[in-house]
Amino acid sequence: MNDRNINGARSVLADAEPRAPRADAARNRDQLLAVATRVFMSADAEPSMRAIAREAGVGIATLYRHFPTRESLVDAVYQDQVVRLTTGARELLGQLPPAAAMRRWTDLFGDWIATKNGMLDTLLAMIESGEITHARTRTELLTAITTMLDAGSAAGDLRSDVTAEDIAAALIGIFTVAPRPGREAKAGRLLDLLMDGLSPAARPSRAED
Repeated sequence: MNDRNINGARSVLADAEPRAPRADAARNRDQLLAVATRVFMSADAEPSMRAIAREAGVGIATLYRHFPTRESLVDAVYQDQVVRLTTGARELLGQLPPAAAMRRWTDLFGDWIATKNGMLDTLLAMIESGEITHARTRTELLTAITTMLDAGSAAGDLRSDVTAEDIAAALIGIFTVAPRPGREAKAGRLLDLLMDGLSPAARPSRAED
């Protein structure tokens, strides 16, 4: 059957643009993404897709409709966390003084590290295959940190001699010795000590010649 009506004009249906996902479908996807993030964060090993669906209160078919493979779910969670970190830096700077914004951002970084707990094997395989570009993620995160450091240096509440690489290395070290969830109190104390060290007052003054 061709797509022309009796007057020779193309049918409206043939020319219609593909429908955007329904609002409820988008909400369902976001909910599944939030649940998967929470499950990945608290897991010691990679949970099954069925376990994630069960935690979300949906059937496995619903989960697969939104995320056809484990890799597609891991990619979505990973990219969502990176966006939260990169946009979070700008949003926090718009709400708080730079030092306070940096401290709040370190908690977001801890969430990102913790989320990898339950998807590490798949994530590493995807990085190795090139499905996820680790170098690009690193650049985005270092740029976010640099934005906060520059704002803090200009405001006079963060040291100007610290690099984004310094902060990233310190945060990885902190969340390695005080992984979340489970050691939030220790991680919080170490993060507070890090922020104390980033204060301009903590910078040793040079002896005058």
